[in-house]
Amino acid sequence: MKSLVPLIVDAGIPVGSYYLLSDGFGLSTMAALAWSSVVPALRTVWGLVSSRSVNGLALLMLIVNVVGLAMSAVAGDPRLMLAKDSAVSSVIGIAILLSVRTKRPLMTAGLKPWVTKGTAAGDAAWERLMTGSEPFRRAERRFSAIWGSALLTECVLKVIGAYTLPVHTMVWLGTVLTVVAILVAMLAAGGSSADPMEKMVKAEIERTADTGQGAAVAEPVTEAVGAEG
Repeated sequence: MKSLVPLIVDAGIPVGSYYLLSDGFGLSTMAALAWSSVVPALRTVWGLVSSRSVNGLALLMLIVNVVGLAMSAVAGDPRLMLAKDSAVSSVIGIAILLSVRTKRPLMTAGLKPWVTKGTAAGDAAWERLMTGSEPFRRAERRFSAIWGSALLTECVLKVIGAYTLPVHTMVWLGTVLTVVAILVAMLAAGGSSADPMEKMVKAEIERTADTGQGAAVAEPVTEAVGAEG
């Protein structure tokens, strides 16, 4: 359920509020689109404030969203308002792809806890593999490359749709494209990167235990079990 909350807040609420405001309350398309962007924007700000740390990806999304919303409001064009969503995906996608060339790709922050399961042994295995395993580092870069490519593809399709399809159609279709892009990225990046990396981390933990480096951790557990017996 926790993993579904961002999807509900960022996709379900904006789409539902758009139709409620435009069809139910008679607001103009421009006004309905603007007000339907408030909730995801507030959620992004709250995430930045509550975490007390700067999340590069979240901050990038916030900046692009605010600038795109301001530009759309000035232009007064509902199609431009729809196209600004693709700007979010494109800038984030480009940033992710550029980060692949650095030591810490942007998607690594979300990838590492999944691969290491948040354990001390997993974190230690991750660091050793990052230092000594090129296949592991390559899989890490590939994970971000897939996500960046998926977001850029979503951007192109949204821009085309924003200027060729009816606004009412593009409001829900844009959400569908976003969900599909996320699902494709999750499946492709998970199968080609996250899963192999998880197996490498598990193998590294087992290798460390077999060589006796895990004895210091295992000994207290053994003593405790013996005491209970």
